[in-house]
Amino acid sequence: MRIASWSWGGREHAGIVSPDGREATPLLVDYAGGAAMRLIEALVRGEPLPSANGPRIAVDAITLRAPIPRPRRNIFCVGRNYHAHAQELSGSVFRDNLPKEHQWPMVFTKFPETVVGPHDAVRLPGRAVSEQIDYESELAVIIGRGGRDIPAARAMDHVCGYTIVNDVSARDVQVRHNQWMLGKNCDTFCPMGPWIVTADELDARDTRLRGWVTPAGGERELRQDARTRDMIFDIPTLIETCSRGITLLPGDIIATGTPAGVGMGFSPPKWLRVGDVVRIEIDGIGAIENRFE
Repeated sequence: MRIASWSWGGREHAGIVSPDGREATPLLVDYAGGAAMRLIEALVRGEPLPSANGPRIAVDAITLRAPIPRPRRNIFCVGRNYHAHAQELSGSVFRDNLPKEHQWPMVFTKFPETVVGPHDAVRLPGRAVSEQIDYESELAVIIGRGGRDIPAARAMDHVCGYTIVNDVSARDVQVRHNQWMLGKNCDTFCPMGPWIVTADELDARDTRLRGWVTPAGGERELRQDARTRDMIFDIPTLIETCSRGITLLPGDIIATGTPAGVGMGFSPPKWLRVGDVVRIEIDGIGAIENRFE
């Protein structure tokens, strides 16, 4: 099942998208407070989904929003979680603060205000803020059944589904402040979508993730290409880690890290500029594509 949020006919809608990704069916659900969240909670409780609230419509005719347009709280994000990406950072400005051993996942957060839709523009913050904007193609896990101190052996029972995020980052801000919060949280710095694919349709512990950049006026370049099995810490471990002493709630989002091929990893680095387009595709989910303005 694909759970989506969209705008059409001057109204906000939530519902399900056909398996081929071509048609959307709105469901009778109160949009106030987050309709997609209500659908996730209904699935967790084992309740049938609401009835249709209108005819099916072509996905090409609607404006997809992030599947959870306004998360109820910060997104859990994991850094340096692919072996090859950790290796490419060893030659970057972050080399001096890399851990010698990967004993624990590195976790930070992104604010709900960073979230935009799968085809929305990403706003570059201006050179006075940052001149080193980077992309990070990532799989995101959507929590279904909440819980605290969830053991890895049972973690997958708590997964509702999966979506795609671009963890857009201002690298010079990260270095300037010697931490990640400010450099990760500029407005629009988390494109998300195109929908949530439920866990019964995809085992995202081993699927292909790719990211392309089309420079303004140039040709599309494949920059990132990996499988999620290449993660240093797998999805069950990440859920176990994020729930240590913290109650995870239905609809919580865990972005699982990016593979090698980020702009910072090139020599010289390939920072994003006005007019660049970033496309991220994950097998079994779909794709998001965002222009930087």
